[in-house]
Amino acid sequence: MVHVLSWQAAYRGLLPQDFLDGLDPARRARYWERALGEAADQRYGLLVADAGDRLAGFAHFCPSRDEDADPARTGELSSIYLLPESWGRGVGRQLMAAALAGLARAGYGQATLWVLDSNDRARRFYRVAGWAVDGAVKEEEGPGFTLTEVRYRRPLP
Repeated sequence: MVHVLSWQAAYRGLLPQDFLDGLDPARRARYWERALGEAADQRYGLLVADAGDRLAGFAHFCPSRDEDADPARTGELSSIYLLPESWGRGVGRQLMAAALAGLARAGYGQATLWVLDSNDRARRFYRVAGWAVDGAVKEEEGPGFTLTEVRYRRPLP
């Protein structure tokens, strides 16, 4: 549910509203059940932040899925999403720090992530966290629309 609610809030005005309204929490849950199966492999991580009795957000990392990367040396922060009421409260920074530590423990020397080019809020968040645009751009087709994403990169400690 966090994934869907986060998308619906973060991408409002950036993606078609009918697409956002049609996001299915059950479909996302099936995706994340598969991701949990990867968690036994130290190259992958799924981290969660709770807010008392409920999930506030999560982050997922994995070997880079980019064709131009060496997946043994480059990890990817594939997801970081929070419930909108958790935005601006430090939860994202804590998840980011934990994900970066997990990527470093997994032996990666650098990390990448992809972000929607028009998502100014996320792009500011990543810049403040030490990420920099590396010049790579990709387009993905959604149902009736095209997403343009830019890649960020940073060294790991």
